[in-house]
Amino acid sequence: MGLAENAAAAAGRTAAEQAPATDFREAPNLTEPDIGDLTKDAAPTTSAVTAWSRVMGTVRAIGKNEQFDGGRAGKFNFRGIETALNSFGPACRKHGVLVIQHRVETEYRDITTSGGSKMRECTALVTFRIYGPDGSYFESQAAGEASDSGGRSTPKAQSIALRTLLINNGLVPTEDRDADAVHFERAENPVRPAVSYLDEICDPRTSAGRLRQIHHELNSTRQLGALVTNEVGDEERVGEMVVRIGKERAAGGGQ
Repeated sequence: MGLAENAAAAAGRTAAEQAPATDFREAPNLTEPDIGDLTKDAAPTTSAVTAWSRVMGTVRAIGKNEQFDGGRAGKFNFRGIETALNSFGPACRKHGVLVIQHRVETEYRDITTSGGSKMRECTALVTFRIYGPDGSYFESQAAGEASDSGGRSTPKAQSIALRTLLINNGLVPTEDRDADAVHFERAENPVRPAVSYLDEICDPRTSAGRLRQIHHELNSTRQLGALVTNEVGDEERVGEMVVRIGKERAAGGGQ
């Protein structure tokens, strides 16, 4: 007697009564279109640039078949990452092209929607390498931005960057705006006061690159002229302080 029969007998039922009915369905048809003779189209002497131009010739258009219904935000059709991959994947395999994510640079910030929800926003600048059959490659960058209340803002931003790379580098025609399937309205974020940056500015672990970003943030909120107490106790305009310390960090080898 097997496990199922033993469990059923202990419960006073037969195995047939114990096991729930199972509904079997056929798997969807995932067969790719006929892409021809790979050995002919992906000759080992073909460069990355030539192979990518052949991919562009294969992918002539991508329909906006996905729909978004945002209520008051409106309704529109869009093409998502799955649509882009379903079009470019077979074409890249046909012509021996590899699209490899090489480097990712991310920035994060916390935002609040107009409905009061807290979300984490990720902006990702992704460097891709596009390889041809002969092993040569060229690099291309694309940016993606996404927000999520969980921990998915980073992969979503990377997916958007990949979709942007494929559509833009493939010169796929667009008829109207492309958008994510998730839409929300941002509430106005309170302006961060200049004095709140002091600890980060004075911290020796803060890189010159981050100091440049702080300078940009202060400039965007028109606070470069705000007087603060610097690291030696003197009053100094915060913009001048950031520039001064940034130059010191850069001279010391910081990035």
